[in-house]
Amino acid sequence: MDARQTLLKSPLHWRQIATIALCIFLNALDGFDVLSISFAAPGIAGEWGVDRAALGIVLSMELIGMALGAVLIGQVADRIGRRPVLLGCLAAMAAGMALAGRAHSIEALSFWRLLTGIGIGGMLATISATVAEASNARRRNLAVALMSCGYPIGAVIGGSIAAGLLVTHDWRAVFEFGALATAACLPIAWWLIPESIEFLLSRGRPADLARADRIMAQLGHSSYDRAAPSAPASRAPRGAVWRGALARTTIILTLAYFAHIMTFYFLVKWIPKVVVDMGFPASSAGGVLVWTNVGGAAGALLFSALVTAFDVRRLTIAFLILSGGAVMLFGQSPGDLTHLSLYAAIAGFCTNAVIIGIYALTAASFPAEQRASGVGAVIGIGRGGAALGPIVAGFLFAGGWSLPVVALAMGLGSLVGAAALVTLSHRATP
Repeated sequence: MDARQTLLKSPLHWRQIATIALCIFLNALDGFDVLSISFAAPGIAGEWGVDRAALGIVLSMELIGMALGAVLIGQVADRIGRRPVLLGCLAAMAAGMALAGRAHSIEALSFWRLLTGIGIGGMLATISATVAEASNARRRNLAVALMSCGYPIGAVIGGSIAAGLLVTHDWRAVFEFGALATAACLPIAWWLIPESIEFLLSRGRPADLARADRIMAQLGHSSYDRAAPSAPASRAPRGAVWRGALARTTIILTLAYFAHIMTFYFLVKWIPKVVVDMGFPASSAGGVLVWTNVGGAAGALLFSALVTAFDVRRLTIAFLILSGGAVMLFGQSPGDLTHLSLYAAIAGFCTNAVIIGIYALTAASFPAEQRASGVGAVIGIGRGGAALGPIVAGFLFAGGWSLPVVALAMGLGSLVGAAALVTLSHRATP
């Protein structure tokens, strides 16, 4: 067997497990970094007198950055490698968070959130490919699903910390904490995460094959077919995921993610402001958002367990339908913290499970040569829905729409996603 087949068919080495575990933690950082603006939003609105429509735009700035980062940096990762891109994205995230905490105007804050989002988007595309390629064939779907679980888990733990910080500090402390946690991961990632074997073999250059040899030895594989290809493998043309047989898969997955993520980010971006507007303090609003992510973590973990026994596509469609209903139910929440937290947790449970499913479908639907580009395209363009969701909801609120009606409208996104995945070919799914 060659190196690729050896990795796919062999049990996981502890270094592979460590790489997957660190990527789960990095996704947890993404979860906190993305939601940090939600925790800070009530304080920002109070200090700077920002109205709902303008706040919706600020809430979406890092999501716009995530779209750009995932599409553009995902392509870079397919050309220069996973490892350097991952380290660069971590540095951008740390810098963006630190500078957001020092912003003194909406314009400056928006710019630094854009930078943070670019780092997060590139990170998501890169770690999805890294995890898929670090795993063996038997555990690949599970590994990608567990990586995706990091997001809600990070939001829960980070949200609890943020809620505590807001009791004694202003909103800037949330960004400062995120910057320190992200910067601390840089040396760990540099030491622990190797370059992807599949990426090195797909390039096929002598130096890449020699590097793959060294990494394979570190993974305990001293005997395998080292026969090199007669010529370096040709690079896929730019935009390959939008051509030929891959185009339909890319379009369907992108539409499903775009539509659902509008629903998801309406929920997580507007919960703190909705709760504060009901008369509760910002710390209580942060607590409701934490319960959203507690539910999200539970949904993600359950989906990760189910993915080993059920068809991923059908499971994702089922949770998309549940997600739309749960978000609409949240809009009917009575004005007390107990019911708000319960309904938010139910909505988080369903919406996060869907994201796990779409990530697993996407990582398995593209070959190694286009995996980061494909994941980046789906996540990046889909993040347009993430940016659009809070903005649309903000204008609906500003136009006098009540919470129940806004939740009803925004919950339709998940149902559109379900309809899109119904049309996805079984041949394109794991």
